[in-house]
Amino acid sequence: MFASIRTYRIEPDAADTFMHRVDRDFAEALAQEPGFISYQCLDLGNGRIASMTIFEQADQSERSNELAHQWITEEMGDVEINRMGVMGGEVAVSRAKAELLEPAHH
Repeated sequence: MFASIRTYRIEPDAADTFMHRVDRDFAEALAQEPGFISYQCLDLGNGRIASMTIFEQADQSERSNELAHQWITEEMGDVEINRMGVMGGEVAVSRAKAELLEPAHH
């Protein structure tokens, strides 16, 4: 398994709008990608957002970064969003409760 973590800074007042659109559009599209395992998006407060995708293969995880950038460019043009960083690597340790397999919606 391979993870990709992306961090963003957005207008603080736009966090709810951003999360709603991510939930409604991007997360669903990402879940249809080959090798998809999981996706989480975190509101860290004060206009800071982090997301993490996990895929079976490294190239699939890297592709999620391209898809995120494309989606933000095409769908979030009305909100100022700055990508602060992207990092990724092989998942070395993983645990999850069965309840985590149910989608959380914003």
